[in-house]
Amino acid sequence: MRVACVGYRDWALNIYDRLASSSDHTFLIFRSKVQFRLEVLFDFKPDLVLFYGWSWILPAFLLERYTCLMLHPSPLPLYRGGSPIQNQIIMGEISSKVSLFVITDELDAGDLVGQQDLSLLGTLSDIFKRIEDAGVKLTQDLLKQGLQRVSQDHSQATYCRRRTPEESEITSEELATKPAEYLFNKVRMLADPYPNAYILTADGKKLFITAAYIEQVV
Repeated sequence: MRVACVGYRDWALNIYDRLASSSDHTFLIFRSKVQFRLEVLFDFKPDLVLFYGWSWILPAFLLERYTCLMLHPSPLPLYRGGSPIQNQIIMGEISSKVSLFVITDELDAGDLVGQQDLSLLGTLSDIFKRIEDAGVKLTQDLLKQGLQRVSQDHSQATYCRRRTPEESEITSEELATKPAEYLFNKVRMLADPYPNAYILTADGKKLFITAAYIEQVV
C-alpha cells in the first residue's frame, strides 16, 4: 500500500516516522503545510492519505479522489472541533480516546475506523506520547486488517471551539471562585507548545505559569 502522510505537529510526525520505519508499505511524508504539494501527492498515487493533527479544511476534490483519515484525541462523536485536549481537561475529564476517522465535509463527523483509550492524566508531554503510541497502533491495525468503517452516532455529538491565547489568562474571578484542581488543570493543559497560562499583574505585565502543584493547607 502507498500511504501519504501530511502533518506538522511533532506527535503526528513521530507517528509517521515510526510507521515508515516499521512497515513494508511505501510512505511519503509531508512535514509542514508549506511542504505539502498537491502535484507531488498526485504523482505519488497514494492508496491512503493521513492528515493527523491537521488544522485546515481540505478541498472537496481531494476527499472525493482519496480516502483521507484524521486522528482526533477525543471519544468521537464527543468533543468534535478545536482544542479537544484542552477542552476535555478543563471540563475535568480524565479518560478519553484516540479516534481515527474518515474525513468528510462535515466537522469530525466521518465514519470511525478505530478508537483506543487515552488517559488525560499527567503532563501534556505524557498525553502526547500516549496519543503517539495509540496512533501508531491504530494505523498499523488498519494497514493489516483493512478499513473497518463504523458510522458515528450523530445524535450524541458534542462540539468545542478552538481556544484563543486570551483564554489562557487566569482571571481574578477564577482565582476567587474556582477550586485548586480547575486551576491546576488550566496550567497543565496550556504547557508548551500552547499559549501558556498567565495572570495580569498590577503593572500591566503578564506573569506566565508553566507548572503547578497542589498542596493541602492544614
